Order: sequence, then structure tokens, then C-alpha cells
Amino acid sequence: MTVLENGLGRGLGSGTAEVLRPHAEDAFADELAALAAADDRPRPERWRLSPWAVATYLLGGTLPDGTVITPKYVGPRRIVEVAVTTLATDRALLLLGVPGTAKTWVSEHLAAAVSGDSTLLVQGTAGTPEEAIRYGWNYAQLLAHGPSRDALVPSPVMRAMSQGMTARVEELTRIPADVQDTLITILSEKTLPVPELGQEVQAVRGFNLIATANDRDRGVNDLSSALRRRFNTVVLPLPESVEAEVDIVARRVDQLGRSLDLPPGPDGIDEIRRVVTVFRELRDGITADGRTKVKSPSGTLSTAEAISVVTGGLALAAHFGDGVLRAGDVAAGILGAVVRDPAADRVIWKEYLEAVVRERDGWKDFYRACREVSG
Repeated sequence: MTVLENGLGRGLGSGTAEVLRPHAEDAFADELAALAAADDRPRPERWRLSPWAVATYLLGGTLPDGTVITPKYVGPRRIVEVAVTTLATDRALLLLGVPGTAKTWVSEHLAAAVSGDSTLLVQGTAGTPEEAIRYGWNYAQLLAHGPSRDALVPSPVMRAMSQGMTARVEELTRIPADVQDTLITILSEKTLPVPELGQEVQAVRGFNLIATANDRDRGVNDLSSALRRRFNTVVLPLPESVEAEVDIVARRVDQLGRSLDLPPGPDGIDEIRRVVTVFRELRDGITADGRTKVKSPSGTLSTAEAISVVTGGLALAAHFGDGVLRAGDVAAGILGAVVRDPAADRVIWKEYLEAVVRERDGWKDFYRACREVSG
């Protein structure tokens, strides 16, 4: 079976409709095209849209021809404006925040709007090698002919430099510190030396880099001061209010439900609001009315986890229920999100159920469902 027949590679296969999760530039191609057609503002070199249009793409709006641009990020407008403006300068952008604050989501959509390609990506892990950021070698070519341009395998960062596009580095703080510092020369000198060939790759106009990082999760490596100085840091906050977070979860769950072909069912906004309320109270250590302090479990209980819980609940309701999202459909997902440490977190969860959920008006069904799965 060839690569084409197997559907591997960007742009190959059966088309966007068959892809489980299309890239942002594919999923929102119509919106990007409409923005490009309506955009008459100055654009930085090799940008597909002006900074104003990029911000509109992320925050949403209505174009003069009536085209509705759906919001990709729900949060303070100034944060998006600063992020977009940073990419229009020679400073790299670092999106910093606790897990689940849409750092990766914002990074992908920024790259899609600026360069039309969000796939120039380095995924940071504890095992990410230096070659993933700089370049590698085709060892068959290397052994047969020695170091040459043909034997060199460019990294996504090198490709972005040579093409004047936006590269992305996800989970920068999970990459070992010595590998992180590979970026210093790239970001300060805008060049990538290739000493084996006695050459260098210089960044062309339009190149920039977006990195995401968090410093509150386990297994992170602090950035050196030298590297941090090369970035303009934008902190993505958690949603300010319950309603804002409910809106984010509802929008994303609707998108995921359509991509997974889940049958559309009655509005489950009440259950979404209960999931979000539970997560916020356990995350903040106090109930929404400010009257009762509660212990916080070891997990992050992020907006992303709330989306996962509700999506799983919708799948249960669709395939094993009557299509109506109920407390029993989300109870097991909440338990899995809250209880990460079986010993300590289970005690915290049971205390929360008895002290808060049990006494809350209109939450009896939720209490019973959670007690049933908690054992």
C-alpha cells in the first residue's frame, strides 16, 4: 500500500470530511477566505491576513457582507491583540498558562490565520531531541555520500525559517533544558547554523515562532533566563466567570459532537453548568456563593477536562440512553477527572459531595449519580 493509498501525509487521503480532527486552516477555510477577501488593511510580509483580520478570526465578528466569523477564543480582547502584534515584530510569542487554558488551540489558530499552515509543529516531550528543533539526517544518504543538503532532514522550525512562516513548539517546558536552549540562536540571530556543511539557514521575512508552556504541572523544566528573554510572554487566564466557561464548553462540545457524528439531542446546558460549577469550586477551594471552603484535589480540573467530561456524557446519552444529557452521563467522567490520587482525592471528592452537593437545591439527581459511581 502506497502513502497515497493509505491516506498519509498532509492534503492526501479522503478529504477533510473524513478526517477526525481537521487542521484549523481546513476546518475554517471558508471563514479565512472571507476574511482575506474583506481585508483591505496592511499585511506584514508573507502574512495571509492583516493583524486586525487575524484578531477578528480568533475573537469572532460579522463582516460587511454578512459573513459570521465564529469566535475561536473566548477571553479578553487585549490578550489576543498583544499576541498578534507580537508575531508582527521580531519577538517570538510564548503562550503561558495552567493546563486547559486553550494555549494549543490559540497557537494553532494563530498559525493558521497568519501563515495558512498550522502543521509546522514540534511537540515537546521529555524525550524531544535537539534534532526535532534544528535538523536531522537521512542516514542512508549520509553513509552513502556524506553530509550534504540532500542528506539533511529539516525540522519544522528550519522549514518555517526558510519559507517565512510560523512555527509552533508545544509544551516547551516539557523539553529538556539543554534542548530548549537550541532556540536561543534561532530567536536572537534569526539563523540556524549547519556546521557539518559549513552553511547556515537564515530566516526570511515572515518567520516567527509560537511556543506554549505551563509551569504548574508535573514534569516541567524551567526556561533559562536567556531563552525567556527571547519571548514576549502572554498569559492566558482561566475563564473569569461561570457563564464564560459554560459558553466555552458548550461551543467546543457542539463542534466535537458534530465531528464525531453524535446525534443532536436536547439542550444539555444545565448539566454543562453543573459540571463547570463543580470544577470551578474544587479548583478555587470555595463554593460559588463564597460560604463554604472546600479542599482542592491534585488534578487541574481545567476547562479542557470539562469539555472532555461533557463530550463523553453526550456519547453515553446518545448511544446508551435516550439522547438527553443527564447527571448519570457525566458522573463517571467527573469522578475520573477529580480523583487522580486514589487515596487523597477520593476523600476530598466524598467530602465535597456530602458537604456541598448533597445540600444544594435541585442537585439531588446529581448527588445520587455521583454517589453511585463513587462507591
